[in-house]
Amino acid sequence: MKKYFVSLLFLAFSLITKAQTIKLISSNETDKWKAEKDLKFTAKNEDQSQIIIYPNKQLQKIDGFGGCFNELGWEALSALSPEIRNSIIHNLFSKEEANFNICRTPIAASDYALSWYSYNDVFEDFTMRNFNIDRDRYILIPYIKSALSVKPNLTLWGSPWSPPAWMKVNNHYTLTSGAVKGGKERGNEMGDSKNIANNATAFKMQHSYLEAYALYFSKYVKAYQKEGVNISSIQVQNEIAYAPQWPSCTWRPEDLAYFIKKYLAPKFKEDDVKSEIWLGTVNYGNPDYVRYFLKDTTISKYIDGVGFQWGGKKAIGTIHKEYPNVKLMQTESECGEGENNWKSAEYTWSLIKHYFNNGANSYLYWNMVLDHAGKSSWGWPQNMLISINKETKNVVYNPEFYLMKHLSHFVVPDAHLLATNGGKDHLAFQNPDGSIVLILANLENDTQTINVEVNGKMMNAVLKPKSFNTLTWKP
Repeated sequence: MKKYFVSLLFLAFSLITKAQTIKLISSNETDKWKAEKDLKFTAKNEDQSQIIIYPNKQLQKIDGFGGCFNELGWEALSALSPEIRNSIIHNLFSKEEANFNICRTPIAASDYALSWYSYNDVFEDFTMRNFNIDRDRYILIPYIKSALSVKPNLTLWGSPWSPPAWMKVNNHYTLTSGAVKGGKERGNEMGDSKNIANNATAFKMQHSYLEAYALYFSKYVKAYQKEGVNISSIQVQNEIAYAPQWPSCTWRPEDLAYFIKKYLAPKFKEDDVKSEIWLGTVNYGNPDYVRYFLKDTTISKYIDGVGFQWGGKKAIGTIHKEYPNVKLMQTESECGEGENNWKSAEYTWSLIKHYFNNGANSYLYWNMVLDHAGKSSWGWPQNMLISINKETKNVVYNPEFYLMKHLSHFVVPDAHLLATNGGKDHLAFQNPDGSIVLILANLENDTQTINVEVNGKMMNAVLKPKSFNTLTWKP
């Protein structure tokens, strides 16, 4: 009997010890995604806790992570052999790798399309007789389906950069003439006389155009559905308050609300379109823009969530405090200038912290894959997670890929952000199975030791200089 009792004690001790093992994955500029020595919890001692995690204080639910499908991304991938292309898709979407589960797709041309197009460029075709997604069947949809082959339950949402040009007051896909940022790169052929300010509505607000645009959205969702691609939601306009030299369309809040309330939502109901309607993507820092939609129940009942990017980061915290039950998404991580360096990843980390600490349920990168030059079709070079040299076939996983993976690989849908105290470069989450994920960044040039307290126990994490680190354990 004594021997049996001792065996039980040993088994219990072994189980507790195993449960307290902390796995650590670390990445720095030269040594990425390295499994470090396991850590252990110890009894709390006199050392001061630098970070305290509160597993009993769950904050917002996390929906996931991802990026955007764009034509230039598929063009770069198509330069590779099927084997290498498939390995990239696997590394982005498989549960064993980055595990992306939410992605955006442009509704017709984005600034990373091969060129401008819409699904109906026939002037004043109000009945949408000439609507078609033929171009997408050869470019965007194969890109999306390659991801679906790895992640069949991938959540996909769409947003337009511009309506068909003939629906806009200047009859052009863009709002500002000239080259990007005043440079010599390709801009557009529009003259200055057609410029539209970013505080005006660029859409023709007459009944026939509004009705046709609602039909356009409905046909888009149904056309993709026929191709085996489900669009879970749409955000009605990319960057609502921005007038650049590439496809774009600004909306005053009262005009966009009128379109959603009187045309888009009724059309979706009439056509039995199940896709949610989100307000977004909001790049405007004044929360009054979003308040216009949420404070009026005759409008807010049609709004299933709000997407923020760029300047919208200034508004998300206020909106979350005032409307804590509204779903919020960071829809497009800021893209840099094509540097693809560690400093870019550190800046993106600051954005990730900001958005989650201000109520975001999901965080999306912009271009997952591009040619290594990173230039849009309108000349702006931007960052990407994975760079491809189409001539040499060389593939590079950039620092931001590993940063995203440090979260997306470990934090699964329906996890919760956890309340914490102390420190500034960390985020903590709890997955549905109870496991805890702690992301720690060391932005200093020296090794840092961080004391972390959880439920009265302590651990000491030694962080390499300039590193991102993910610690995981099951209480």
